[in-house]
Order: sequence, then C-alpha cells, then structure tokens
Amino acid sequence: MNRLCNMEPRVMDDEMLKLAVGEQGPRDEAGQLAKQEGVLFKDVLSLQLDFQNILRIDSLWQFENLRKLQLDNNVIEKIEGLENLTRLVWLDLSFNNIEAIEGLDTLVNLEDLSLFNNRISKIDSLDALAKLQVLSLGNNQIGNMMNIIYLRRFKDLRTLSLSGNPVAEAEDYRTCICAYLPDLVYLDFRRIDDQKKELAEMKHQYSVDELKHRESLMQARLEDERARREELAEHEAAFVEHLSGPSLWDSMYAEDVEGSQLSHLPGVRELLQTYKDKFVIICLNIFEYGLKQQKKRKAELDTFMGCVQEAVQEKQEQGKHKIAKFEEKHLLSLSSTRDESELTNFEIKMAEYSEDITELANVLMTLEMQLVEQLEETINMFERNIIDLVGLFVENVQSLMAQCRDLENHHHEKLLEIAISTLEKIVKGELDEDLPDAVRSLFVDKDTIVNAVGASHDIHLLKIDNREDELVTKVNSWCAHLVDKIHKDEIMRNRRRVKEINQYIDHVQSELDSLECSDLLD
Repeated sequence: MNRLCNMEPRVMDDEMLKLAVGEQGPRDEAGQLAKQEGVLFKDVLSLQLDFQNILRIDSLWQFENLRKLQLDNNVIEKIEGLENLTRLVWLDLSFNNIEAIEGLDTLVNLEDLSLFNNRISKIDSLDALAKLQVLSLGNNQIGNMMNIIYLRRFKDLRTLSLSGNPVAEAEDYRTCICAYLPDLVYLDFRRIDDQKKELAEMKHQYSVDELKHRESLMQARLEDERARREELAEHEAAFVEHLSGPSLWDSMYAEDVEGSQLSHLPGVRELLQTYKDKFVIICLNIFEYGLKQQKKRKAELDTFMGCVQEAVQEKQEQGKHKIAKFEEKHLLSLSSTRDESELTNFEIKMAEYSEDITELANVLMTLEMQLVEQLEETINMFERNIIDLVGLFVENVQSLMAQCRDLENHHHEKLLEIAISTLEKIVKGELDEDLPDAVRSLFVDKDTIVNAVGASHDIHLLKIDNREDELVTKVNSWCAHLVDKIHKDEIMRNRRRVKEINQYIDHVQSELDSLECSDLLD
C-alpha cells in the first residue's frame, strides 16, 4: 500500500482547502479574478486532495454542492466528516488505511465509490447508497463470500472490483458473483460474458432460488413493518394511536396487582369481560372519531394553503405585469435619454424617469400591502376555524373519556360488592370456591379488602386520565404551533418580498444614477 511515511500526517484545515481550491481553479482571466476575490467553498463542484498525507477528514462541511471528491493516496484511517456532502456523486478513498466502511449514510446520491487498496474486511454500511453503480474494493481483506450477497440490494450496481482480496482466490469466485449479482456488467475491470453468466446461473440455480425466496419473505416483512409505521404515524397525527383496540384497557391492568388477584373472585371474570367489551367499544369510538376529525383538519389546512398560494400568485402576476410595462418603457427612456443632446431636455427626461421609478415602487408596495391585508384576514379566519375544530374534538373526546370513567366507577362498585360478599362468606365459612393464597391474604378484614379494591380503581382512573391529558395536550400543542408557524411564515414572506422590491428599485435607480454621472463627466 502507498503510505507517505516520510511526511508528517496532516489534518484537513481551511488553509489546505483554500490552497487546493485555488490551485485547481480556472487559469484564465476569470480564474485570476477568483484568486483575488476568493472562491466560496459552497460553489466548488470538484475537489482534489490526493497525496496530501491526510490522516483525518475534516472541515468539508462548507462544500455543500461538491459532486466529486478525490482523497486517494493519503493515510486516512476512518471515513468521517462527509455528512454534509449530500450531493456527492463520485468519491475516491483508495490507497488509505481504512479498516471499516462507515460515515456514508447521508451520501444518498453517490454513484461511484472507490475504496481500493485499504484494510477493509467486511462489506456493509452502504445501505443508504441506493444509486450506487460502481464499487471498487480491490486489494482489501475481504474473505467471506456472504459479502457478495449483501451487494444484491444495490439494483443499479454494474461495476465491481474485488481482485486482490482473499475472496477472489476461491475456485468459483467469478461464477458465484455472476450467479448472485446477475445485473453486474463488469467484474474486476473485465466485461462479464453473457454465456458464462447463464452457466453460472444454472450452476447455482437452487441456491439462488432459495435466496430469492428468503429475500421475498424479508421484503414482505419489511413492507408490513413499513405499513405499520405509516399507519401508526397516521394515528399519531390524529392523536388516537393505540385506541383502536384493548391497549388502554391492557395498560390499566398491566401494573394492577390487586386487580389481577381480585379477578379470581367468584363472578369477577364475567364482570371483567363485560367491562372490557364496553370499554374497548368506547375506545374504538374515540379512535374512529379522531380519524374523521383529522381529515377535517387536513381539509381545512389544505384549503387555507390553497387560498394563500392563490392570493400570493395573483399579486405576483400583477407585480410582474407592472414591472414588464415599466421595463418596456424603461428601455426606450434610457435610449432616448442617452441620445439627448440638450441639457434641459436631458434633465426633464431624467426627472420623468425618476418619477416612473418612484411610481413603480409605490405600486409594488401597494400590491404587497393589499396582499398582507388579504392574507391577514385569511389567516385569522383559518385560525378561528382550526381552533373551533380542535375545541370540538377535545370536547367530544372528553365526553367519551368520561364514559370510560363511568364504566370504571360502575365496575368498581360491582367489584366492591363481590369482594365484601366474599369476605362475609369467608368469615362465616360458607365460601365453596378455593382461592389462591395471595387472594385469601387480602381478606383479613374489611378495610384491607376495601383498600385493595380502591387501589385497583385508582390505577385505572389514573390511566384513563393520563391518556385523556396526553391527547388534549398534544392536539392543543399542535394547534398552537401550527398557528404560530403560519403567522411567522407570513412575516418572513412579507420581509422577503419587501426586500426583493427594494433591491429591484435600487437596481433601476442605480442605472439612472450611473447615466446621470456619465452625462456629468461628458
């Protein structure tokens, strides 16, 4: 491996990067000007940092538009510091000391990756590189053929280099790769023969078919999991997650030791089942109502955003029309003013042109003020509507939650009756059923059993109250943040528009001023 042992290892810094950008910049007049004024790192598309004895990658966060990065022939030990280079297409890290593939998760546009001549023993951590077409991993320490199977997920991979690895010494190396990576076109810098590919597929057909079956099952599981996540996200957006079944009920009894013990009492299991059935129905009502209300809130928001977009677009078109008319007159005015030989006439035309600029500025600002007033009314109406929708949702949910509490109170009363009746039978020796020792220990006296039933009741009410509070807090917070964001977005839009208008007016005014100055010089 190429290691620059006679040089002191270096860490990237601004000085190194400025020097590299300057040396690799254009050589013409534009290049000289760039050297004088400096080049913004964000404007650099290609960067070459080979043979720099770099030990650690750093300070690249400013190169946000970089598409090609060359870091070969250094002493880099770890892939890091690349997370902001999200537009990178080509990356060369060959001839370094890298032992593990890592730090590439954000490089979703990468198509060509070279890690040739490093110390890598495993192919992994490339999952985010869905666009990968070329992968060079020759002269590393990869010895397990299972690494090849990992590469099947990269559907666009057409060129692969693995020569110089222990895995490439296997007798059926090329045959396995051709069979397991059927879309590959080039292997170790040689085009794969179609006939050899067919023979490889036939030879390994059973293993490949079995692998495809496992991949199909895995893909189905992944799709199911993704569907569940999307469904949960939809339920969370409606603030009714885990209310479509017995989740809340289960949580009430998950920590309820006393309730679990009391379920052994005669008649309690039937009582619990009736309670659960009614409780779950109420939860389902909350769930379905929540989804319906979420659709209404979304429709209200979509309508509002459409109105805002339509209003902004209308005023923008009016503004463009005014500017187009001004510029049409502006070109004629500038031409006639430059040709004017009489000083008096020149001054008159300059004054007229200045008045036109002032009038345009007033017209554009008037359009913007009209838009501000229109949007303010639209936003206020939306705010009232969304607050009313949220308020109605909260009110009805609280009403349904109150029904859950009523069921719990009713259950508590019935359970207490059964518990006291059981205590009386135990005292009289009339209880026919056998009870577990842990349950019998509750029937010491009336206070003990009343406290046990009360503790179970308190746990249940707390769970109901907490779920209600969670829902109400989240939906109110969502509403407040949404309204606040809409107001802030409108303020920022207005500031941007006013800035755009002022910049344009300053531009045309500067043209007028330069014309006047040139006339004075003449």
